[in-house]
Amino acid sequence: MRIAFDARYLSHGLVGGVHTYTANVLRNLLAVDTTNHYVLWADRKRPFELSNLPANAELRLLPWQSGFSSVRNDRLIGTAMVRAGADVAHFPANVGLAPAWLPRVITLHDAINVLPLTEIIRGHKKDLRTIATMSYLHAQTRRSLVGDPLVLTVSEHARREILRHTALAPERVRVVYSAPEARFRRLADDETAAFGQSLGVRKRVIAADAIKNPLAVLAAYRALPDELRSETSLVFFSRRQPESAVVTSAADGESLLLLQPSSDDLVRLFNLADVFVFPSWYEGFGLPVLEAMACGAPVITSERGSLPEVAGPAGIVVAADDMRGLTMALGRVLSDPERAQTMRRAGLAWSARFTWDATARGVMAAYEDAYRLSQPGVAPVRLVAA
Repeated sequence: MRIAFDARYLSHGLVGGVHTYTANVLRNLLAVDTTNHYVLWADRKRPFELSNLPANAELRLLPWQSGFSSVRNDRLIGTAMVRAGADVAHFPANVGLAPAWLPRVITLHDAINVLPLTEIIRGHKKDLRTIATMSYLHAQTRRSLVGDPLVLTVSEHARREILRHTALAPERVRVVYSAPEARFRRLADDETAAFGQSLGVRKRVIAADAIKNPLAVLAAYRALPDELRSETSLVFFSRRQPESAVVTSAADGESLLLLQPSSDDLVRLFNLADVFVFPSWYEGFGLPVLEAMACGAPVITSERGSLPEVAGPAGIVVAADDMRGLTMALGRVLSDPERAQTMRRAGLAWSARFTWDATARGVMAAYEDAYRLSQPGVAPVRLVAA
């Protein structure tokens, strides 16, 4: 088959979950699939991130001059794929418009873009740019689901929500889990200790994402017993500017803040942490939970979205708005080395079940099914979740 892959996320200098998914799925597809031919579609906004493509892959670049070019390319990329002889097209970033006769696989990372528009806007900033962006993504995602594409999503929770808010048939939506990158691993003790010394941390360390319900983390940290809090450092990290409360806390010396840390430093932080707390209000998947576990950090997360599913039996789950429960969970992990060690072992074993190789093979199976089901005379069959 000739497989068209929308790889524009890898030519825009982006970060975040969709970028991580796109990059790792594509790398592993090209590593394990030597039979199919891949045509990667990017644009000229930034240099393409992947180099040394194998013989069964080629890169085609769409023009890019401004933000409006992305809108234009959203409309035209499907037609370009057809003209290039695609048998199947994969759109890994929620939106995928193409002529009806082209079999499509669309990765819908969560249900946010298909919720009622008023609900989407209620959960985001109310400035004009954000409202316009969310309205556009809502409309284009809805349009993308017309014509019964095969939809991949990253958790059973996301699948249930997508089915609840769309008219997709259950057999057209399957789960293929994401995974932590191989770089998220246990480090040597001396490297971890040196990183801790460079930060100037105390005896114990709490790691937390500064954009995932940080007010709950601050409240729970402040409610810890004085003696325990005095020997525990709270270290926030964030890929973008966090809430003012986090900035103020760091400026006052109450916590530390790592802004836009490198991937290597994030691995070091997870290795250093006595606990990673992630009480997010909503996640389609929640990859940081597995990344922290793969580095040996005990994890406390919330009951929202897919997080209980992703944390599995290895994490502690508390309600996102339960400050007392979060404080008690932190206290138990920080003050009980035996419990923390049990959680470390469980987290390492659980996170090892998720690999990008398995993800790529699940995606390949979806390509084969999408193509087969598009052939004349082939009756729909129930697709088994990977």
